[in-house]
Parts: sequence; C-alpha cells; structure tokens
Amino acid sequence: MALIRSVFQDELDGVSQSLVDLTSMVSNSISRATTAILSADLKLSEEIIATDDQIDTFQHELDARIIDIIARQQPVASDLRALVTALRMSADLERMGDMSHHVAKIARLRHPGGAVPAELHPMFQAMGNSAEKIATKTGLVIATRDTEMALQVERDDDEMDKLHRQLIGTLVDPSWTHGVESAIDLTLLGRYYERFADHAVSVSRRVYFLVTGKYA
Repeated sequence: MALIRSVFQDELDGVSQSLVDLTSMVSNSISRATTAILSADLKLSEEIIATDDQIDTFQHELDARIIDIIARQQPVASDLRALVTALRMSADLERMGDMSHHVAKIARLRHPGGAVPAELHPMFQAMGNSAEKIATKTGLVIATRDTEMALQVERDDDEMDKLHRQLIGTLVDPSWTHGVESAIDLTLLGRYYERFADHAVSVSRRVYFLVTGKYA
C-alpha cells in the first residue's frame, strides 16, 4: 500500500511540475510577443505563432495524463481536488498562450509596419513586463503553493489594469491622430495583455483554494 501511495504521489508531483513548465512556456511566449510587436519582427512573430501549437499540445497531453490518473487511481478528497484543479489551471495557462499568439498575429498582420506608435512603446513595454512578472510569479505559486504569493498575483494584476485603463484613455482622447485602424489594433492588444494577466490570477486563485479550501 505504501508503494502504491508513493507512485501516486510521484504522479501528482509530475502533474504539478508540468503546470510549472507550462507557466514557464507562456511567460516566455508573452515576453517574446512583446518584443515582436514593438520591433515589428516578422520572423519572431511566426515563431511565437508556431510555439502556440506546442503549448496546446503540451496542455492536451497533460490533461490526458490527469484524466488517466483519475481513472486509474480513483482519488478522493484532497487528491481529487488537486487533480480537478490542475485541469482547470492547465486550461487557463493554455489561454495565456493564446493571448501571446494573438499579439504575434497583429505584429505579423501589420508587418513591415509597426502596430504600436512610437509614443506608446513605453506603455506596451510596461504591459509586457507586467505580464511576464505575473506569469513568473504564478509559476512560483504553483510550485510552492504559497498562499500569500497567490494573493500578491492579484495585487500585481492591478498594475496591468491601470495600464489598460491608461491605454483606453489615450485611444479615446480627441488628440489621437493615428486613425481608427490603429486604435482597433491597440484596443485588441491591450485586451490581450489584460486577459493574459486575468488568467494568471485565476490560476493563483485556484492554488489558494487548493491549499485553504476557500476562495480568495
């Protein structure tokens, strides 16, 4: 019985590590997507779009593994909660990868031009930095199950929300001179970064629930 439990625990640890790995993948993806959108780098944009397929495949394989563990081990109580929560977290992480993919697609669409006017580069760099910071911290939350850090992720998201509001304010200001098409691109980009952070918050909240049995 002890050996069976040890094998099961190894499988649970493997699921947790895969979630950490997936978080690292999406963190790297959003960082590269920010570089691509600000530098109008077509090659990098194509690489990010292709990488999203790898993220999707990784997530699908992880979900299949979790379902197989549930079917074989028939876990109960906290073990079942951990596995069901892992399924939900993997879905959020996959959506974070999608947000990077969408950013790269706008960079590709506007090539050889740039989608982001020069005066807004600092704002989008800040959004990219915030997204990467949140994703990195989310990976640590999964790895350590640190509930205080999980709450910090939600506070970090306030920074992204503030940047998003500033962006929208800029786009609706009567002094905007870059036209409707650019405003639409930038509205979408801002939404992608904001949703990336929201999904990270969702992951951190699930870890908090997993540890405490309560919603943050």
